[in-house]
Amino acid sequence: MTGAGLIVDGKPLATAESFAVIDPATGNPFADAPLASRADLDLAVDAARRAFPGWAATPIDERARAILAIADALEGAKDELAKLLSSEQGKPVPNAGGEIMGSVGWARATAALRPPVDVIKDDDSVRVEVHRKPLGVVGSISPWNFPVMIAIWHIIPALLSGNTVVMKPSSYTPLTALRMVEIANAHLPAGVLNSVTGEGDIGRAMSEHPGIDKIVFTGSTPTGRSIMASGAANLKRLTLELGGNDAAIVLPDANVDKIAPKIFAKAFGNSGQICAAVKRVYVHESLHDALAEKLAEMARTAVVGAGSDAGSQFGPVQNRAQFDLVRALADDARAQGGRFLAGGEPMDRDGYFFPLSVVVEVTDGMRVVDEEQFGPILPIIRYSDPEDALARANANENGLGGSVWSSDVEAATALAQRLEAGTVWINDHASISPDAPFGGAKQSGVGTEFGLYGLEEYMQLQTVRVAKN
Repeated sequence: MTGAGLIVDGKPLATAESFAVIDPATGNPFADAPLASRADLDLAVDAARRAFPGWAATPIDERARAILAIADALEGAKDELAKLLSSEQGKPVPNAGGEIMGSVGWARATAALRPPVDVIKDDDSVRVEVHRKPLGVVGSISPWNFPVMIAIWHIIPALLSGNTVVMKPSSYTPLTALRMVEIANAHLPAGVLNSVTGEGDIGRAMSEHPGIDKIVFTGSTPTGRSIMASGAANLKRLTLELGGNDAAIVLPDANVDKIAPKIFAKAFGNSGQICAAVKRVYVHESLHDALAEKLAEMARTAVVGAGSDAGSQFGPVQNRAQFDLVRALADDARAQGGRFLAGGEPMDRDGYFFPLSVVVEVTDGMRVVDEEQFGPILPIIRYSDPEDALARANANENGLGGSVWSSDVEAATALAQRLEAGTVWINDHASISPDAPFGGAKQSGVGTEFGLYGLEEYMQLQTVRVAKN
């Protein structure tokens, strides 16, 4: 099977080589994807640069109408896209359909945003305004956990702001994102949205490319650091949404029966492959055993299977490297005295299947707590003093998100605001919306996404001073 191809300057671009795309439910190739060369990237950047002046001059309401047309077209293709997405990413088909429809909704909400013009001063002598202007060519490098949704998060605000785009999906999950670009190009001028594919070499080439003015990247912190270093050559603007090791702190007055299902959903959604998932849970000693057992019971009864199976609730880990990391973290936890109440060993079947796993008798200093698992393992850590739990949550170098769970919302909010994280939740976790900013503290990123705050990341401030005498 040959998947979607590249689109450069509004038309298909044939490549000299291709690469295999693996179905994580089998571990075997199921399709081919085009492999872009650096020369192909140059063509894409050149097309985007040529298209930029016209697109930037297009009124924002007209750009928004094009985005709405793209959203309508993606909704019309949702069944096709969901099936393809499930095949390459592994998530169950209904969940893949949810990602497509979430992308559609996000695009429509973003299309409604309008950057303001700020009037700083207006007197008898001068009027001073602050305008927002597009940057130029935006390079989007998106990950494999939500191949369409995160590409939409990158591309749509860039287009609305008047920028043109060169996007590169993950080489693990290129097909649905490439198909999305094909669909979108029917509603855009040639060169406004272009696609390339490849592994690290093409990503590095984008980071270094003098024709790309901004990189938006979602992925690991080490890769984000590399992009930052490479982008220094032409002072690229950057939005980097990087790794997270989000802590949830459960206070002693929390209602275990109420919070257990929510923590379970926010830890194991997408088989734990979410940047802002709950990845470590600090539970007061009075509730530790009860909450751990409830979470383990839900994990033991969860149905993990191929995305194409009608009964599957959770899919496989997406790729071999991540599967091997999850297994290594589980083995290390066990070797250091961790006790698995659920899961803990790979499933005995083809593909990259690891069961939903809950581990206790673990603490800070162990890999499974200190490192981002990005997979279906949840460590439950016992504590006695909330101040100690807060200090341990903050000791990690990551700071994407965090949450506090309690029956006393006021006290929980006060504690949550002391978490060193870009977003905090009270009695919830990982919920996001297109109107509220989202970004990481510390080593979890640079810049902000979503809403007007995120839109500004794709624009340059321009101060206009009009003398009146």
